[in-house]
Amino acid sequence: MLDEVRFEWLARFGYAARGVVYLLVGGIALLSSFSGGQADQESALQMVLRQPLGWIWLGLIGLGLIGFIVWRLVQGILNADGHPGNAKGYLTRAAMIVSAITHVGLASFALRQAFQLSIGGGSGSSQESWTSWLMQQAFGPYLVGAVGLAIIAGGVVQILKGVKRRYLKYVNLSPARHRALDLICVYGLAARGVIFLIIGTFFLYAAWVVDPGQAGSTADAMAWVRQLPFGRILYGFVALGLFAFGAYGLIEARYRTVRAPTLDDAKRAAAMA
Repeated sequence: MLDEVRFEWLARFGYAARGVVYLLVGGIALLSSFSGGQADQESALQMVLRQPLGWIWLGLIGLGLIGFIVWRLVQGILNADGHPGNAKGYLTRAAMIVSAITHVGLASFALRQAFQLSIGGGSGSSQESWTSWLMQQAFGPYLVGAVGLAIIAGGVVQILKGVKRRYLKYVNLSPARHRALDLICVYGLAARGVIFLIIGTFFLYAAWVVDPGQAGSTADAMAWVRQLPFGRILYGFVALGLFAFGAYGLIEARYRTVRAPTLDDAKRAAAMA
């Protein structure tokens, strides 16, 4: 029982850390609509580091993201959410594993910055670094293209999860509370889904021209939105949506259903391997 409680709090700590990151990203994006600046996760974490006791807060965020990675792996490998054994269920679990992998770089960045570690060194964003590495592998452009398709699929899933309110299946909210929080959750999930669609398209273009530098980040996606007709207004809507997604993360940290893995779960996963 004690281990289950500890695991539950590990997962909730992870949701909270991810929520804080997106609150900061959304906040920076809203401010940048007036004063400029980059609206991405790494810039948000660097802003935390510049605050009083920033290295402590950033270290806690990094540790929280590690908790989120562990929870995502448990969701994907041990099927903690009880997805059915069909194609849809396996795709959902695969998406959880991909989510875990994509957060490794962010957690590593947070901990390296917090404790002033120089592991890996180099310049440029972590996303550009791993995209360059992927492009150099056998069939590299196809791998980058596959990542782009996976990101686009993730964006579609996020939008549908919000619009169709599928998230209610996994949060323990009373009807009165979920009505009050509905707008935040739907808006946040839809906005993040739109950003995913744009980023995924950037990856497909990078694969087409065989140039990892074209694989854009959240900041690049936001900059692209700003260039559209009525871009300043659209940029503000998306920025507010990312802030809402951060709030959604805090809602998950409080109300998400978390089932600790059991020995039977591990046996079933091993049998299927």
